[in-house]
Amino acid sequence: MSAAYATFGLAPAMRAGGVLSDGGYQVHRDFVDFIVDGRPLLFQLSDLDAVSPLASDVPPAIFTAQVRSLLLEAEAPLPGGRYVVYGCPECEDLACGAVTAVIERDHDDYVWRDFAWQTEPLVDRELNGYHGIGPFRFRGDEYRTALHALLDGDAPGTHRRRVLLIGARVAVLARLAAALRTIGVGADITHDAQDVPADELRGYGAVAFGRAVPDGERAAVRAAFDRAGVDVAYVDGLAPIVPLLVAQIEHALDRGPAERRRLTRLVAADGEAGIEVTSPCRVRLTAYRIDRLYRTHTHEVFDGVLEAGRHRIPLDARAVKGESYVVARTAGSVLVEAMAH
Repeated sequence: MSAAYATFGLAPAMRAGGVLSDGGYQVHRDFVDFIVDGRPLLFQLSDLDAVSPLASDVPPAIFTAQVRSLLLEAEAPLPGGRYVVYGCPECEDLACGAVTAVIERDHDDYVWRDFAWQTEPLVDRELNGYHGIGPFRFRGDEYRTALHALLDGDAPGTHRRRVLLIGARVAVLARLAAALRTIGVGADITHDAQDVPADELRGYGAVAFGRAVPDGERAAVRAAFDRAGVDVAYVDGLAPIVPLLVAQIEHALDRGPAERRRLTRLVAADGEAGIEVTSPCRVRLTAYRIDRLYRTHTHEVFDGVLEAGRHRIPLDARAVKGESYVVARTAGSVLVEAMAH
């Protein structure tokens, strides 16, 4: 078998959760992605909403079994020596669809080949194969070192999916906490973090402030986290709109390197949205507007697949007049901007 060597690595990744405009929810998932030749393999698979089998919220025994499976220390789970590389982020059912590949040893090398989209035990490669992707040949020592690090507890990135909410409007905080818990992100509400033990503070990945929280209270919270030695992301809530705040928090929880994100730029000004994506993907733009009576209006202003590069998207003037905000979302990331007029 001939194939040029590719580099193999692992990196933290996220499937961004969210509260959707139709009332549904998209679950937050943290996982370890495969980095092939310095780039997430997921980005090479068109626009795919999926996670690897190396998800952080699976039981430790299952996580270990998945790693050992990729090391070929167990039988392939599917006929023909096929392994699941990416699956449904909501469940583990093959019927939802999964990206699979043959993984095999060639002397000391590991080879991933014959990628395909699979919804049943047997796959039709002519019909559902990812032609032009792979085969990838990985050096055995590099491949084993990366995966064994997971077994040793040295996973790339430490995900803390809890958020501390601080604000003046208790009803908004309660709705926000409920929405975050629904998508799989833990949330607690407090007014003062000074007396919270350091061990508890270390469990938070982000702190979200309501826009009415005074500067003195914000400084006190930051000081408490500094004393505990916790590197936490701070979110300044733009408006008391739960889906908007969820999107801000999801962005804050994405601690992966910017160069490995699909959605890298959002500018909202003068009735347009400026978007930059690093690979072809589906992008959804949602506008939130607060009217003079402080009622919230939600508008889906764009939903389509964009090619890699920068794009300017005109927005409906009625959706972004006055105090308004734009949320850009892909399967793996989300950005939020206030509309500048």
